[in-house]
Parts: sequence; C-alpha cells; structure tokens
Amino acid sequence: MKPADFDFVAKLVRERSGLVLTPDKAYLVESRLGPVARKEGIPSLDDLVSSLRLRTHSPLVDAVVDAMTTNETFFFRDKTPFDLLENIIIPDLVAKKRGAPIKIWCAAASTGQEPYSIAMLVDSLGHKMGGCKVEILGTDISERCLEKAKAGIYTQFEVQRGLPVQYLMKHFKKEGENWKISDQIRSAVRYRSMNLLDDFRALGRFDVIFCRNVLIYFDAPTKKRILDRMATQVEPPGYLLMGAAETTLGITDVFKPVQNARGLYNVDPTKAGLTRAA
Repeated sequence: MKPADFDFVAKLVRERSGLVLTPDKAYLVESRLGPVARKEGIPSLDDLVSSLRLRTHSPLVDAVVDAMTTNETFFFRDKTPFDLLENIIIPDLVAKKRGAPIKIWCAAASTGQEPYSIAMLVDSLGHKMGGCKVEILGTDISERCLEKAKAGIYTQFEVQRGLPVQYLMKHFKKEGENWKISDQIRSAVRYRSMNLLDDFRALGRFDVIFCRNVLIYFDAPTKKRILDRMATQVEPPGYLLMGAAETTLGITDVFKPVQNARGLYNVDPTKAGLTRAA
C-alpha cells in the first residue's frame, strides 16, 4: 500500500472509530482490507482506496472500519474482573440498591462473550442477589459482531476459551458443529450499536461499566474524553472495570482506583460533577 493511501485510510479510520493506526501497522491494514476488496468485487487495494476517497460516507467505509477494529474476546476473559464483580461489586450494590435493578454496560462488547459471561455469573449467584435483577447492555461499533452476539451461537473453539464446563453444560445446547446459548441467558442481555466517539447519554445511567481492552487503541486525549463522558453515565460511586494493561491514572481524575482491586475504579462524584458542568 502506498504511504499516501495508508495515511488516508488511517485518518478515515481514526475519525470514524478513534482507532489509531501507526505506520508499522501497514501490514495489518493490507491483510484486513484485502478480504473487503474481494467481497466488494474491487480488484486491488489501490482501487479500494480510490473508491473510499469518492465515497467517504458509504457502506464501504463502514466495512473498512469494521475490518480494522480488533474483536478479540472470549468467555470470562482475564478472570479477575469477574472475581471482582462477584466478591466486591455485586455484594456492595445489592446492599445499596435494596432490590432495585443493577445496571451494567459492556462497552465494546464484540461478539457477546463478555456480557454473556456476566449473565451466567449472575445466574450462578442465586439468593446472593438479594432479589436484585441485573440489566446488561452490550454495545459495539461493529454490526457484524453485534449480529453474532444476538444470535448467541459459538464454535467449539470459542466455547473452549475460558468457559467453565459446568456453564457450557447448563447454558448451551449443541447445534451441529456449534453451541447455542440458552434463551434465558440470551434474553438477559440487550445489544445496541454504539461508537464510543459518539454521544452516549441516551443509554442512561449505569452502576457498572465494563470497558476493557478497547481504549488501548486510542490516543490519550481520546481516552480522556471517553472516560470523562463515561463518568457522567455512572451512578456514584459506581464502578468501572478496565483491562489488565489499562489505567485511568495520568489520563483523567474522574475515576479513582479501588484499593487492592486491579483494574477496578470508582467514579469521583466531585470530579464527575465538574465534567458534567463542562
């Protein structure tokens, strides 16, 4: 791919999704856009970029952005957040909510493994939920991923990645070579298309936000904007769960780390209030 073409694609993807593509990712761009070109009947990457330049608002642009987003996920990925949810977050919220619904948002939910993992964990807690229902929302920029998530059908390889066998036996049914999640768990999660660069106030307020392994692809100013806006969507003190390699420190002060709980943060109502007033 020509340097000028790479720069154009990188700028387009960054404007539409926030994803930062550095020059060392040229090989990745080429490998992911090749299948897009073939599917669209476009003979070469040069022609693909030419088409993009002429159609900066089109399904082709959406397909390119979709192809460049990273959708790596699996059930109960990095067990720590789910331990924190079970042992710290849920007990705290059950005590405070007194039977009111606990609302959880999975930002960048990809193909659904994270929200379904939460739903299965909640189901396993039974009476520990104190009568509180849990409402789970999964959002993602990729319509392709959301369609898979809504279907709740996974390959043998996908269910073998992190999913405890007791959950597989209880909540999945074999369908040919694949596994389909139960209607009970599937109905516990609703999905919605959402770009984290857009205004998400219409989503409402949440007690917990899972935002893991997505902000690592954004630059620091974009991370700050997203985190500051997320803080306004959390019912104080609320919780934010980030990935193992992520932190809010040095980016924003609207979230403060929870002691001895890696990747877990509370919203600071004072700082979040300043964000709302900005």
